[in-house]
Amino acid sequence: MINNIGSYPNTNLLTKYTTAKTLNKQPQTLPAQQPMPQKTVDADIFYIADLHGKMTNMERIGAVAKLFDAMKSNGAKLKLASGDILLGSNPLTNKVANHFLNWIGVTANALGNHELDATPEAFATTLKDAKYELLAINTTVAPNSPMAGKIKKSRIEEHNGEKFGIIGIAPSDAIERVGTRESLEDIKIDDIDTTIKKVQEELNNLKSQGINKIIVISHAGKEADKRIAQETDGVDIILGGHTHDLYKGIKENKNLLYSKSGSPVVLTQIGKDGEFAGILKTKFDENGHIIQVQNNVGRTGLFTRTLPYKTAVESIIGKPEILGEIKSAPPAPKDRLIENNPHGNFIVDAMRDALKTDVAILNAGNLRGYFAPGSIDDRRINDVTPFEDKMMVCELTEQQIVNALKVGAKSFLNPGHKPGILLVSGLEYTVTTKGELKKVSFVDRDGNRSEIDVNNPSTTKTLTVACDDFFACGGDDYLPTNPNPDYIKQKFDVDKNVYTADFIRKQTQPIEIKEDDRIKIIDA
Repeated sequence: MINNIGSYPNTNLLTKYTTAKTLNKQPQTLPAQQPMPQKTVDADIFYIADLHGKMTNMERIGAVAKLFDAMKSNGAKLKLASGDILLGSNPLTNKVANHFLNWIGVTANALGNHELDATPEAFATTLKDAKYELLAINTTVAPNSPMAGKIKKSRIEEHNGEKFGIIGIAPSDAIERVGTRESLEDIKIDDIDTTIKKVQEELNNLKSQGINKIIVISHAGKEADKRIAQETDGVDIILGGHTHDLYKGIKENKNLLYSKSGSPVVLTQIGKDGEFAGILKTKFDENGHIIQVQNNVGRTGLFTRTLPYKTAVESIIGKPEILGEIKSAPPAPKDRLIENNPHGNFIVDAMRDALKTDVAILNAGNLRGYFAPGSIDDRRINDVTPFEDKMMVCELTEQQIVNALKVGAKSFLNPGHKPGILLVSGLEYTVTTKGELKKVSFVDRDGNRSEIDVNNPSTTKTLTVACDDFFACGGDDYLPTNPNPDYIKQKFDVDKNVYTADFIRKQTQPIEIKEDDRIKIIDA
């Protein structure tokens, strides 16, 4: 638990330090008689990432941050975030997330893909109130963009007379993960090879200023972070995000790697949706190398949402509206990206009901929470599906629908199971754990089923489909990327959350969210 700092043992890295100049040399143990460095510097780092706009968990993390503030320390205390704190295009949700970083005292946040869900103008407006700096060394911003001058390469912090360099990194695959392409017209992000070169240049720049304790806040993902650690010289810590991994403690070759010159590099990943927060305790020698580290990770659900934070959030978004009652609901799926999800099915049913279409489709990555028995309010809906996308009615051929389902099915084989299967209403389909689409049926409103030939779907027979603009315009490549496809028949300046809230209000009895077999997943 995070408030028991001694729950993980310290790892002494001094014996692992090597002066090897190439990666293929084995680490060398320092002679036993070599004295310990005379000067050491302690640094405690509170770190978060990938909150995805989850306001209830922000309130809990506020309690963790206060605990961190109260911790006794002989050295520096830093608070850093590694991106995807904001989410979607809702200005109120992003305003809460922005103020949350201010409230807990974060000084720097990496640019994540979900920070780019909003338009450049809306994002720049949100950042006007920011007391932290937004960092991403691998971005180029159009000079006429509202975001011009809003993203910095790095920052220098001084604590107790000791200087720390902090470098930010944005995800190179943002184009696949951003809800609106408008942001990426203004902000270009480098590929990983170029990113690594730019990180090394900035490391050299910081070291030329006498700064030898350097932290990277990265939203590049686990594998990219490993490359940065091993292919640069001068990074001490990489606080990671984006791939939603979780590192507890310190394990060599997993989150303890070595730089080109052999110095230790510590990596963190802190899961997703604000379910965890971390405190990294470190000790540096006089040369700026880490000689001791302790990584403490705690589940935020163990902390209480305090009244001051709840009041502060409500001062921005207002008090939640009670919409109805959930009588029963199954547990959340263990892997929301590759499971039939009754919580998501409830939302796609609401979409289909509101827009009176043949079917409704929603990508599983849209789901970030679940419904629970008891009173249900509009904030809970936002926790379940926080993206504020615009709803659309499309007319898609059987072939387009089948192709989109096949893209989702491939998620079983992809790293992190991205982008996820498609949740459906008005369709039933079967997929294998090896990513093969085996069967698809259309189910009309009377319950009549008609099979769609997955091997030879019609290119002329169409169905009306309720979906969001992310799916319709080619987000995650379920459909070909196109900002204005001709199959869009109606556009609505309304998000699925509105339809879900209306759907709940219409129910005359407490709601039972049930498992069903609209998506069958079978072993290959």
